[in-house]
Amino acid sequence: MSHAAKALVPRPSLHLCEETGQSTAGVNLLAGLEDAEVDMLMAVASPLSFGAGEALFRQGDHHDGIFIIVSGQVRIFYSGPSGREITLAYWSPGNFCGGPEIFGGSPHMWSGQAVRSTQVLHVPGVDLRRLVGRLPRLAISLLDAMVHKGKCFSSLIHMLGTRSAAERLAQLLVLMADLDGHRKAEGIVIGRTLTQEDLAKMVGSTRQWVSSMLDRLRENGLVEVTPQRIVVRDEARLRMLASQ
Repeated sequence: MSHAAKALVPRPSLHLCEETGQSTAGVNLLAGLEDAEVDMLMAVASPLSFGAGEALFRQGDHHDGIFIIVSGQVRIFYSGPSGREITLAYWSPGNFCGGPEIFGGSPHMWSGQAVRSTQVLHVPGVDLRRLVGRLPRLAISLLDAMVHKGKCFSSLIHMLGTRSAAERLAQLLVLMADLDGHRKAEGIVIGRTLTQEDLAKMVGSTRQWVSSMLDRLRENGLVEVTPQRIVVRDEARLRMLASQ
């Protein structure tokens, strides 16, 4: 098995959804494969590195295969005709990005950007198709991953269509607290990795609105916000707001 595969440590991904379990149930594409099967996949994969802010692929570019995330994090986002963006997910190690046309042949429907220093394995579509025909476990792993992504994006659509922006922001803060929060005497402390602009792109709003809403939550004693962290001070009320 390659060093890259051995170094892969799965991490929960972040996307807007109804329950934390939907976000933590990320699929590790390599977990169900035997060592020899991983070696066959690695034989056709190219290790690539991207710095923070660099594009793995861009919306509209020619599609050719998938990117298995080994380390770091990748933001997947769609840009509308006006240039406005909506973040679909932050995928972490163990997941792949570059779908839904995993074998290539059509333009990318959205863009993928490294959030920080990120290492991936690029598997060309023609090689992936050939291996899927030979390795049933790989085919099942890909199906499981596609089912997971389908649920993620369906949940996002449901949230955008049935929840107010305030409820979506509250739910996002709840998800962040569940995924990366640390319980302390002062509340649930979340290290700041997302800016207000990032939060806005996840909930389908503007940075100005997010700033105003965070101020309102702070004034009501639900959260404390600094450039370095967010502290959930009243978890029960925040969860209540998220589920209204």
